[in-house]
Order: sequence, then structure tokens, then C-alpha cells
Amino acid sequence: MFTGIIETIGRIKSIKTEGSNREFEIESTIASELKIDQSVAHNGVCLTVTSVNNDRHTVVAIDETLQKSSLGLLQPGSKVNLERCMLNNGRFDGHIVQGHVDQTGQIKSVQEEEGSWLYTIEYDASLGNVTVEKGSITINGISLTCFESKVNSFKVAIIPYTYEHTNLHELGTGDAVNLEFDIIGKYVQRLLDKN
Repeated sequence: MFTGIIETIGRIKSIKTEGSNREFEIESTIASELKIDQSVAHNGVCLTVTSVNNDRHTVVAIDETLQKSSLGLLQPGSKVNLERCMLNNGRFDGHIVQGHVDQTGQIKSVQEEEGSWLYTIEYDASLGNVTVEKGSITINGISLTCFESKVNSFKVAIIPYTYEHTNLHELGTGDAVNLEFDIIGKYVQRLLDKN
């Protein structure tokens, strides 16, 4: 389990295709602290560390993960948000994040607002995902709060620290982002659909 509080930004050093899978080698400041078989969220996608070598670690994404997330769009040099799984004695600073991306969304606009940024995100509502006003959403692994929640879009406000310490500063209008909708909202939606 994760909380959506990004620890650091990694940089993709190499990508290898193996059948329908992709192996990503990532350079970061936390790589030397990682262990093989450890779960790490990469832009919000939980992947298992398969090797560690000094300041780099390797993970593999299967075809289904590549299809449901924006990981397939990554190139060498791309920045990725990284978060290790939560320690059971740690603080719960964000919200419950599973690292299971529900779908991708698209940035429709980025508006600078005197030191902060407003991002409008659109998503395919036909997949059954919903947001609620002041509810939680995970964008590229970042725990954020929705507002102006509509059937297929919502806005989030980004403070300077989050803007500078995640890969949001490299993303703009038209870019794809990974979305994990709030787990409590997903269960409520499922229960309502049954009635």
C-alpha cells in the first residue's frame, strides 16, 4: 500500500522490450536503498524491483499494465515519480493508494494562479470511475484533492513544492496521466451499481 506522497523523481535510463513486456532501468536517489522483490510505485503504478545496481533499479511492466497506464509512453530520459510502499509504523500522510491504475486521463489545461497551478483532467467516465468534490484522486502516484468534480473531469490545485518535486512540471495540455480513483469511492460505486 502507498499513500501518494512522492519520495523522489527517477529518470529512465534504458528500456528493453521482452515479448509484450517492458523492462525499465531507472536512476534515482533511493535506488541503493531498494531490495529485489520490493514494491515501488512508478507514476502511481506498483511494480516489483527485479534488480538493483548502485544508483539504478530495474522493474518490468507486463502488457496489461502498459495498456492501462501511461508507462508505455515513457522514453529514456523521462522522469517518473517514485514512492516506496508504506511502512506499517509510518505516518499516513496522503490517502489509501494501492498502486493499481484504473485508467489514464488527459490534461486539458494548466493554469498558473499566482504561485500555484490548476490542472484540469478529463477521463473516460464510461469505465465507471467517479470523483467527488473534495475527494481524493491519485495522479501519476500523487495524492491530490479534486474540485469542480464533473461526470468526466475534475480539477486539482498544485502547490509549488509538489510542482517542483514531482514530474508535473514537465507535463502540459494533451499529456496522459495515470489515474487511480479513491478505493472507498470505487466500493461505494460498486454497491450502488448492484441496486
